[in-house]
Amino acid sequence: MTAKLDHEATSETDAELVAGSDWTEARRLLYDMVSTPSVSGDEADAAEVLKAFFEANDREVWIDEVGNVRAPADDSVLLTSHIDTVPGDVPVKVEDGVLWGRGSVDATGPLCSMAAAAVETGVSYVGVVGEEKTSRGAWHLAETRDEPGAVINGEPSGWDGITLGYRGFLSGTYIATSEQGHSSRPEENAIQSAVAWWSRVADFFDEERDGVFDTVTTKPVNFDGGPTEDGLAVEATVDVQFRVPPRYTIEDVREVAEGELTRGSVHWNKPIPPVMQSPRTDIARAFRVAIRGAGAKPRLLRKTGTSDMNIFAGVWDCPMVTYGPGDSDLDHAPDERLALDEFDASIDVLVDVCERLLD
Repeated sequence: MTAKLDHEATSETDAELVAGSDWTEARRLLYDMVSTPSVSGDEADAAEVLKAFFEANDREVWIDEVGNVRAPADDSVLLTSHIDTVPGDVPVKVEDGVLWGRGSVDATGPLCSMAAAAVETGVSYVGVVGEEKTSRGAWHLAETRDEPGAVINGEPSGWDGITLGYRGFLSGTYIATSEQGHSSRPEENAIQSAVAWWSRVADFFDEERDGVFDTVTTKPVNFDGGPTEDGLAVEATVDVQFRVPPRYTIEDVREVAEGELTRGSVHWNKPIPPVMQSPRTDIARAFRVAIRGAGAKPRLLRKTGTSDMNIFAGVWDCPMVTYGPGDSDLDHAPDERLALDEFDASIDVLVDVCERLLD
């Protein structure tokens, strides 16, 4: 294992601590990246910090047209995580061996542990942008480069866990119009039709409940309705979201939603498909061996959200997992923080896995 630092409260400033001989190059990169604001859509400064790390280690690297940091090498393995974070001011500090700051968990910790492992093992690496919004970096990457031998996507799983499955994501907007009429008339107006449609859709999937991961989660996120400006009609719009488990396809969910329509239509946005990888692939086995070798029992995870791995799995037919240090319960939290010894351990695991896959 990499030597660990238990930082007790001292009179040292964080800058003095980071500059000390006990801090590895990887830890310094992590501190610098967490200290550099990288809210989704404004990742350029952080991308330059990451690019400089690869340049200092004599690796080919460039920033592509959408802002991704690309460091190609041995394509047997592609390590990739996202540069951007959600908004939120979490003051950066190091206290008792823990780094506090926005992105320390989601996903600057995984991003930097992968950068360190890529430099040590000589595998390919990409830091992508925009994951917290539209995943524009992952879409661009998947559409503009060849399929690698295997993908390790960076998100917090804990250093002893690997994520094999994520639910997909489908969103859209229901739109309906009806003639304006006196409220005493029995016919449904567009607002009533919208409420009734969504109730039928939600009820259908409520009846299918079988644990959160295996259930379609339905959420209306915005509702608007009322008379048009000319007073001749009533309009209604509903923005809706679905989290789709791997046992369904995106088309399955669309068919249910459209099958419940009695008025109006749904305009769908670009979907993100669900993903579920086998625990018996070479890459999953390599992680289990590496984690056991580091003294822990591997945990195999399924997550109810969505990640860039969904996008890669929808385009590339290669084995993949998601991995990274950090407690995912601290994603986007006001007390986001990462233990530095866990960060170190994750680098050791990643190096072990990459070396096994390169043999």
